Amino acid sequence: MTEERNNTEQELNSQTEEETVEEVFAENEASEQTEDIPAQEEEQQDPMEQKIAELEGKLEEADNRYLRLQADFDNFRRRSRIELEASAKYRAQSIITDLLPAIDNFERALKMDVDNDQAKSLKQGVEMVYRSLLDALKNEGVEVIDAVGKEFDPHLHQAVMQAEDENYGPNIVVEEFQKGYMLKDRIIRPAMVKVNQ
Repeated sequence: MTEERNNTEQELNSQTEEETVEEVFAENEASEQTEDIPAQEEEQQDPMEQKIAELEGKLEEADNRYLRLQADFDNFRRRSRIELEASAKYRAQSIITDLLPAIDNFERALKMDVDNDQAKSLKQGVEMVYRSLLDALKNEGVEVIDAVGKEFDPHLHQAVMQAEDENYGPNIVVEEFQKGYMLKDRIIRPAMVKVNQ
């Protein structure tokens, strides 16, 4: 009986040993599987992180491009506004430039001496037209450049002759041959002058 009992105990022990071995293998497999899961997750996360980094890079690039385009557009708008203001301010420049020779001719005609009544009335008519033209130019912002008695300024005057006159100081305009004109702050035509040495 004791033998049978010992045999049963040995069988039970061997069964429990087999069960514990199987349990250990099962636990090892389970732990290997659980270890594989983070590895798989890491492998899945790496492409995800790469994709996120790639998308963030594209977003930053798009933001930079947007900011550059906005700055370019702001510059374009500012330049357009400045050009529009300048064209409105100096809109009459081309017609004024075309009228200046006619005004010069009027001035020459008015310097002529007349002796009969018919010529005097004609001269008065020419003078009225001349004044009307000057008033129209003044309304547009045109001013005559003062020359005689002023110090020579190369921006305002064009020296064509030199003189030695004791009545004037050095570098002073002595005589004006042709009037100069200014449109607001822009020189349309410098005055043609004789300058004292």
